[in-house]
Amino acid sequence: MAGNKVREHLDQLGIKYVTITHSPAYTAQEIAESAHISGKEMAKTVIVMADEQPLMVVVAAAERVQLGRLKDVTGSNQVRLADESEIRDMFPGCDTGGMPPLGSMYKMDVYVSSHLAENSQIAFNAGTHSQLIRMDYKDFVQLERPQVIELQ
Repeated sequence: MAGNKVREHLDQLGIKYVTITHSPAYTAQEIAESAHISGKEMAKTVIVMADEQPLMVVVAAAERVQLGRLKDVTGSNQVRLADESEIRDMFPGCDTGGMPPLGSMYKMDVYVSSHLAENSQIAFNAGTHSQLIRMDYKDFVQLERPQVIELQ
């Protein structure tokens, strides 16, 4: 169901993409391996609360979100990871941890790692732990207008 919503959203906007179905996997590294995608291209969506407002931070599979750096970039007083119950409420119909980095669908600002911005393609969960969307990075930028940040 969640994958259908993501595909419908992209179809409505005329975005070209490929859907990749893979065996269930739960970490970005496992998903990249299962789907035979480079970990540099595989994006994971991390939800943070910046002064209690949700933000999407999109990083490569092996990257970690540096909360201190994010606090500086956003000018927030407090930045923390959203907890599971907050995430479930923000992404109805999505598997917990399987949310797509599409802030446009959820009315959230999107920040993307400069490492992902170097790629020509981006792959991400389609709302489930067994389906990915792969698309041109330039289309992702056109759709989401993310702020590119250096997290290291």
